[in-house]
Amino acid sequence: MDKLEEIIRAKQKSLKHRLRPIKMRELEILSESKIPSRFLNSLNSPESLSVIAEIKRKSPSAGYISKGADAVEQARIYHNAKADALSILTDMDYFGGSLNDLWNVVDFLRDHQSSIPSLRKDFMLHPLQVLEALEAGADCILIIVRAISNDTIKYLREAAYHAKLDILYEVHNEKELERALSFDPKIIGVNNRDLTRFVTDIAESERLIPQIPNSVIKVSESGIFSVSDASRARACGADAILVGEALMRSKNPEQLLQNFHSL
Repeated sequence: MDKLEEIIRAKQKSLKHRLRPIKMRELEILSESKIPSRFLNSLNSPESLSVIAEIKRKSPSAGYISKGADAVEQARIYHNAKADALSILTDMDYFGGSLNDLWNVVDFLRDHQSSIPSLRKDFMLHPLQVLEALEAGADCILIIVRAISNDTIKYLREAAYHAKLDILYEVHNEKELERALSFDPKIIGVNNRDLTRFVTDIAESERLIPQIPNSVIKVSESGIFSVSDASRARACGADAILVGEALMRSKNPEQLLQNFHSL
């Protein structure tokens, strides 16, 4: 069993006793006042590289990155540095996050009248998780194409549509990219980390991003630690980068984020 399969099995187990049927009308009612496409629009800035700043305490590959980090305080840093969007990890077992982190960060952003949108980053398997993301105030969900079947993607896609949530489709190879493109995506992220072996190489973005249509927002994810790394992503056509570990470890995350923005 590779690491992603292990994580998905653990997620299925944790969800098992909470699952219930989700009616699309339920999502529609809850999202009536929601502004659609906030996450998508935040990344659509041709003049500079957009940055999705991630709140991430640990990972299976790096172990603890910032143990005990306060999600709201990290969001404050990213807000002050003018991040284009935030990614909040809500998986507890492998990433040390929680749904409460998402609630608290969204509350902070609202209290400060911030227009920065948020992504619920988790292993999405069921529309219940879409409902949770909507209730917490997220603007986007992550779909890891490799992790689920096309039927499950369709189900999540329908739920996200009714919830007025954007979708970041994550891919790692050509086959996954082909599958993602069949769902008429607006945003595709290329994960530079092989989720089977947890080896990172920006060459994955350099190989796959040029194959993504110009009409799609392209995100390079993982393994971006320096301006040089970000520059490589930008050069191959990335509209945005998703950065977690480098910002969480940095002694001056605001300056690093600003350096990324300059590209």
